[in-house]
Amino acid sequence: MANKNLTKAKKAKNDEFYTQWSDIEREVQAYLEYNPDAFRGKTILLPCDDPEWSNFTKYFALHFNDYGIKKLISTSYAVESKNYEVNYQLSLFEQNDPKFDETKTRVRGKLFVLERKGNKKINIDNLQWDYMDGDGDFRSDEVKQLRNEADIIITNPPFSLFREFLAWIVEADKQFLIIGNLNAITYKEVFPLLKHNKVWLGNNYKVNGGAMFYEIPEEIANLEQVREIKIKETGERVYITRVQGVRWFTNLDHGRRHQPLPLMTMADNFKFSKHKEIKGLENFIRYDNYNAIEVSYVDAIPSDYSGMIGVPVSILDKYCPEQFIILGTSDNGLVDDEYKITQGLTQKFVDDYYDAGGKGAYKEGNPTAGMYVNGIATMVYKRIFIKHKGDNQCQ
Repeated sequence: MANKNLTKAKKAKNDEFYTQWSDIEREVQAYLEYNPDAFRGKTILLPCDDPEWSNFTKYFALHFNDYGIKKLISTSYAVESKNYEVNYQLSLFEQNDPKFDETKTRVRGKLFVLERKGNKKINIDNLQWDYMDGDGDFRSDEVKQLRNEADIIITNPPFSLFREFLAWIVEADKQFLIIGNLNAITYKEVFPLLKHNKVWLGNNYKVNGGAMFYEIPEEIANLEQVREIKIKETGERVYITRVQGVRWFTNLDHGRRHQPLPLMTMADNFKFSKHKEIKGLENFIRYDNYNAIEVSYVDAIPSDYSGMIGVPVSILDKYCPEQFIILGTSDNGLVDDEYKITQGLTQKFVDDYYDAGGKGAYKEGNPTAGMYVNGIATMVYKRIFIKHKGDNQCQ
């Protein structure tokens, strides 16, 4: 099913997706299991967070002592700066504070800080807040200064600004743990970072079939996908909905990343594969425009093939850098010329494709992977090109 929630959000430029506590906890624990000191002595910045409602600030404030955090900084974005209508609700936290200013609450961002001073025990009640000078936009000089101060940046950034937000982090050379759409893997701004092991996917792809559950406002909720409705203390209705194809992107290490995939040989795949499209084959089909074989299931990657292999983007959920090398992607043609048979689709292939009843907008030179299946020209969905890394093959 197409994700109607993300589609509606994209059209409205609405990024009010609030991450569930359980998803944050499950992901963070993976990094702590690999390195118990992952956050110790670190300054953590949670930008774009709307701290009064978001679980990120609450979670890290609650575990401030447990994780040995040095300083926690969280910022929100002013409601009047958002380019869509929201049902703005003042939190009791703000209303009951002497600093509350009715002239600032809708036009200023808010800054929340929890900081360790000496050996004194810190808890969530020590969280200090104030209005920011500006609206809290992560691109502002005010938030950039906070970024430069931080060691780790953690948040669910605006889906509509994911590319720009990741570039903002990379510019400052910071560690990070952020959420984005799986399709971001093949963005021209993102893929080179994945290819060169500067960014990788997080730990929780197995949870909920690669989906996450979010709290979203009523105005963009698709009732067909709503799993639960909550009523907040303000009386506001919050819809819990499943959003497919969402992943954590990070440069923090975790153990699953170093677990090689168990694979069969090519001969065993043809004999024992659970996939009817593969069992009984004599050879994998080769692309018309790339010097690679098409393997449409990650678990069918042959352990004894040394050439380039085209696989679904979901390989990055299970990618082990000690096992594979990422060579490129068909989505934008980002692969060395030595692996290309032609510079994109040939005119003959495109003609054959449309003569066979193919749909879509393709033309000569398009980087999409194409192949002939039983003599019929067929376009292949986004592929990541990989090959085994030397002798480190998992038999």
